[in-house]
Order: sequence, then C-alpha cells, then structure tokens
Amino acid sequence: MSGLFHRLRATARLMVGMPDYDAYLRHMAAHHPDRVPMDRTTFFRDRQQARYGGKSGGRCC
Repeated sequence: MSGLFHRLRATARLMVGMPDYDAYLRHMAAHHPDRVPMDRTTFFRDRQQARYGGKSGGRCC
C-alpha cells in the first residue's frame, strides 16, 4: 500500500508540474555518483526554467 501511495503522490505532483526531488537524488546516486546533485532550491528553479523557459513577458498561449 505504501508503494502505491508514493506512486500516486509522484503522479499528482507531475500533473501539476512539481518534479520529484527524491527521485532526482536517487537517479543521481545511481547514474552519476561522481557528480554533486543540485540542492532542492536549485533543482526546482532548473525544472521551472526547463518547463517555462526564460523568455521575459510570459507565454502567449
């Protein structure tokens, strides 16, 4: 049951555009152990930048 809850929570967060920092840390540890992971604040800023871009003036649509 706990695993199902975590998957549902992760899915809900992705639906609203909130990436999973814990999954990022697991990925970094498993695939890039030689690199220092971003802190939580930097991670969320990076994900927002990737999603919405850095264009000033907002989106047109």
